[in-house]
Amino acid sequence: MKYRSVFDIIGPIMIGPSSSHTAGAAKIGRVARKLFSDRPQQVDVTLYGSFAETYRGHGTDVALAAGLLGFDANDPRLPDALTIAADQRMSVTFTADRDTQVDHPNTARLHLTKGKNELDLVGVSIGGGKIEITEVDGFSISLSGSNPALLVLHRDKYGAVAEVAGLIAKYEMNISYMEVSRHEKGHLAMMVIQTDEEIGEGLAAEVSALPNMLNVAVLS
Repeated sequence: MKYRSVFDIIGPIMIGPSSSHTAGAAKIGRVARKLFSDRPQQVDVTLYGSFAETYRGHGTDVALAAGLLGFDANDPRLPDALTIAADQRMSVTFTADRDTQVDHPNTARLHLTKGKNELDLVGVSIGGGKIEITEVDGFSISLSGSNPALLVLHRDKYGAVAEVAGLIAKYEMNISYMEVSRHEKGHLAMMVIQTDEEIGEGLAAEVSALPNMLNVAVLS
């Protein structure tokens, strides 16, 4: 097995007993918050596998709440995240689903709402503080959360992917990973584009202005 850095071996700097159950959980929550682009009023979290069995003892619930507040895994406020969330009128509920079989034991589904805005996300903590987002609003994706990323909900039309890729080239940015997920040909689809460079507001605005683009989210 090859490691890209010493942190792949020893894990991240963090507050909490477990890199998978605490640092990874905080990162899942933080990615959900970034994609939602606002502080949610209500978050319903369903925990599966090992998460469901040990989430209280390992602080997974606290870590997820911390991420939803925008805190990093090493933020000193992390142990008080549930209290801070309540103070900010962000309701977070946890349900342990011990019956549903999942591909990875450290899996969580987060449903965020505020008014009419909703986001549904499935995240997996794969160890050492690393995560993978496997689903967003019903679209199967693969997103590490380690690189800047552009998520684009769009109508599945000819040329849509090429137009977005063209704008990224215009900004002289390199695509490190790209995929398109769709439920049915000619209906809705989601692009996931990870880049080597940070994604600015200018690029996101230009992508949003393209035909057939419905929603654009930036993960930095």
